[in-house]
Amino acid sequence: MESKVRKRGPTLQYVDVEDQDTNFRNEKKPSSHDKFHWDLWLLLAVENWLFDFGRPIFALFVPQKWFPMNYPSVGDYCHMAYNVITPFCLLKLFERSPNKSSSTFNMLCIITFVMGASIHLVGDSINHRLVLLGYELHLSVRENPMMQQIQPPGLVDSFELLYLYDEVIGHLMWYIPFFISFFLYFVGCFTSKLTTSSSAVAWWLLMLVSGLYYWYLVTEGQIFSVYIITFICMLAMVLIRKSQGQKMDVNGRFLFYSFTTTFVLVVVWVLWLWNDPILRHKYPGLLYIPEPWSYYTLYIKPH
Repeated sequence: MESKVRKRGPTLQYVDVEDQDTNFRNEKKPSSHDKFHWDLWLLLAVENWLFDFGRPIFALFVPQKWFPMNYPSVGDYCHMAYNVITPFCLLKLFERSPNKSSSTFNMLCIITFVMGASIHLVGDSINHRLVLLGYELHLSVRENPMMQQIQPPGLVDSFELLYLYDEVIGHLMWYIPFFISFFLYFVGCFTSKLTTSSSAVAWWLLMLVSGLYYWYLVTEGQIFSVYIITFICMLAMVLIRKSQGQKMDVNGRFLFYSFTTTFVLVVVWVLWLWNDPILRHKYPGLLYIPEPWSYYTLYIKPH
């Protein structure tokens, strides 16, 4: 039953005590714009570096006899963990976003992401085994000495199909929904109120670590076009919202500054290797973004 309080006065008034208490609690509840999602951003950073960047490194240094060639490698298990944790984090970001986008579209993004990442898992697993057998990442499929000796020669077409699934189809189905998810979350990261400051040293360190990882993602995944379209859309959203008197909250600043750091690092990377003749041959055209692992196999890996 609702509790009523009668007040004395010229007229009788009834005050709903439960409604007043509910309104009081709602006023005291902090806005979602004021909270930095330390748990999600930190989890994303750790698992990105550990399970995505780290998986080929684990595969290089873990004794091969522990993971025979006809069984999943340690890098494959890392990829499996990534394929579970990352979509979970994206779903939690959708859940915490002040701007609730279509749940159906969100789910389609996550489903496509998981499918693309799973295609890449298989292709990358076979590619890693080829590297152990002498495959050169800085050369195209047909230019690899291993592929020139393979019999029958028609098998090379199958490996080119594998490369297409691994480096093109898998990457696009993986990264397009990945960046769309970030942009959908970013759209809700604007407010006209004062928000939490981003002056903490830990906040800036986490932002730089995330920006560095996205540099690796953009260059190794060969998805600069997907990334730059997302970044331009984010920049346009900042300008539009600024004209409306709104500004980014602490989570929006974190994401935007991370992508800005990525852009700077990509530009430095390209300028540094701009005149490299071997990498230029593998990555022809104006959009020249060498892969870090191609650079590793060409200049760092012992031959």
